[in-house]
Amino acid sequence: MIRVGVNGYGTIGKRVADAVAAQPDMEVVGVTKTSPTYGAETAIRSGYDLYAAIGDRVEEFERAGVGVAGTLPDLLDAVDIVVDCCPSGVGEQNRSIYEAHDTPAVYQGGEDATVADASFNARGSDESVADADSLRVVSCNTTGLSRLLAPLEETYGVEKARVTLVRRGGDPTETGRGPINDIVPDPATVPSHHGPDVNTVLPDIAVDTAALKAPVTAMHTHSVNVTLETAPTATAVRELLEGEGRLFLIPERAGLDGAGALKDYAADVGRPRGDLWENCIWTESISVQGRDLYLFQNIHQEADVVPENVDAIRALSTDLSREESVAKTDEALGIGLDSLLSDGGSTRNPVTADD
Repeated sequence: MIRVGVNGYGTIGKRVADAVAAQPDMEVVGVTKTSPTYGAETAIRSGYDLYAAIGDRVEEFERAGVGVAGTLPDLLDAVDIVVDCCPSGVGEQNRSIYEAHDTPAVYQGGEDATVADASFNARGSDESVADADSLRVVSCNTTGLSRLLAPLEETYGVEKARVTLVRRGGDPTETGRGPINDIVPDPATVPSHHGPDVNTVLPDIAVDTAALKAPVTAMHTHSVNVTLETAPTATAVRELLEGEGRLFLIPERAGLDGAGALKDYAADVGRPRGDLWENCIWTESISVQGRDLYLFQNIHQEADVVPENVDAIRALSTDLSREESVAKTDEALGIGLDSLLSDGGSTRNPVTADD
């Protein structure tokens, strides 16, 4: 059993903790919070031992009536691996603490790629990551692009990928972010950081990205154009992508016309927090002109990196192959979302979470 600590119980951390707890070969030893806010209460109600991320704040937790099992160093002494889910930049500050405790670490995509021995994506990374002592799970957008480009590269070869990203202004709880009533280039320079980030896991793919930020909170949208080395049919591409467990091809007849409907659908089919771990690709958007492939996909920024964190834990802790780990993760979480409204009925049997 892999003993896991989660440092930072926020948007990503609480989801990672739940995903780890669902795995048959892992246990959550504890999670950390910097202060006794509602997240600390949520952690306790979820059955997780709570630790103070900052040692001199233990009394603050006690005054709030929230007991802690110890501090971050205590948690590190009790685990086999730590998943750093702290805000961007804090992971780099924590690295020396993890190294002092000789604790392997998984970091998030908000950190610079140099924070870890290698960047990681379950679909795109090769087996060389097995030699790493730390991994950085690439960002939500990079995760989504890597899942899409890897099978295209393997099957057809990618000559050039061009992606325009319309990014959410902030997560639903991030009231201080924006824009409020605008759409802004973010950044105004091209390429955005997303293309170079893809190359940290898929170094041989030529990809340019441009990004804009919009006043929404639900999901990111990608407009994708890939020039392939060989020319497939649109039907062949659809069949290829349908075979990828972490891609959800949205059937035209389902009436899922945007992020709002997708989130509503996810909640209605029983996804925790309405989470969408899969890339959501509009089937009718998949078109091919010569060697140029076009499609639209949506990425749930709060959720799509969660299964990747679970696979990164196994990559650092076990000898399981990528395929074995992905299958185990997907079975435990119930990944493999599919609609009964797909052409001809369900294209694959939806995976039921193993309770």
